[in-house]
Amino acid sequence: MADGSRHSMSLVLETTPGQTPEKPEFEPIRHTGTTLALTKNTLQSEEIRADRQITDLRHGSYQVGGDISIELSHGSFDTILEATLCGTWQEDSPVADTDELKVGTVRRSFTIERKFADLDATANPYHRFRGCEFNSLQLQINADSMVTGTVSVVGRGMSTASDVIADSTYKVASTTSPLDSFTGSLKEAGNPIAVITEIQLTLENGLEARNVVGSKESIAPSIGQSNVSGQISAYFEDSTLINKFIDEIESSIEFTLPDGTGNEYTFVLPRIKYTGGQPDVSGASSIVLTMPFQALLDSVTGSNLIIRRKSA
Repeated sequence: MADGSRHSMSLVLETTPGQTPEKPEFEPIRHTGTTLALTKNTLQSEEIRADRQITDLRHGSYQVGGDISIELSHGSFDTILEATLCGTWQEDSPVADTDELKVGTVRRSFTIERKFADLDATANPYHRFRGCEFNSLQLQINADSMVTGTVSVVGRGMSTASDVIADSTYKVASTTSPLDSFTGSLKEAGNPIAVITEIQLTLENGLEARNVVGSKESIAPSIGQSNVSGQISAYFEDSTLINKFIDEIESSIEFTLPDGTGNEYTFVLPRIKYTGGQPDVSGASSIVLTMPFQALLDSVTGSNLIIRRKSA
């Protein structure tokens, strides 16, 4: 039987969407869990019979979908970040030794491979998912914890196999440490804040499968707007943030996540509006203020989200 401790994942960029390239060079996906799978619609006969029985059921259109759970670490997910933002890493921008990624319009599809290493060849231990695009990214940054995240996938088809693809190669996984929250920093409207207890960030691309007559496999999914939202939670010490919500004052958020060896990511939301402000009381302990926000297009930077990476 398969154990999660022997599970691995990898991906390769497709030249033609939905088709695994020849001689693929797979890049490992460091992960803590996944629900990636093939799903199908079902078509049940509505024939009416005196014996009340259902006469038939057929499999309808199908698609690939699911989540991949991660612990964010430097250099491990740059391909996935680039694909999710539909942008392209710009090296040495805006300054030397710093690379920058903005939201764009470049779509990329991948073949994602899952391997169950404790199964033998007769059990078809390789599961391959074609035409996969990254639909969303969720980051969770809690006080005194690792930075965790979830990326969701929308794909087109799946197959199983007993062995590796002929002439395929596999890159070695990165060994950088997971990022943590206690060595990072956060700025709101350019000012450091030391009372933040939680940051949530979500990017959604609005990918939706498209089915057509004559094929059970969906064609390339449609894509919607880049929707970046989230919330910050902070110990309640004054009404500065609440007043920004009340008066509809635009602001910005910037948080930096280092790994202790000189590597770091900085996430910049150059233009946001708060959509709420609640200093709820649930007991005699410290009051925490929750401030959900919506990121908007910034005319200066040309993006609603910017990720900067710096290597040691």
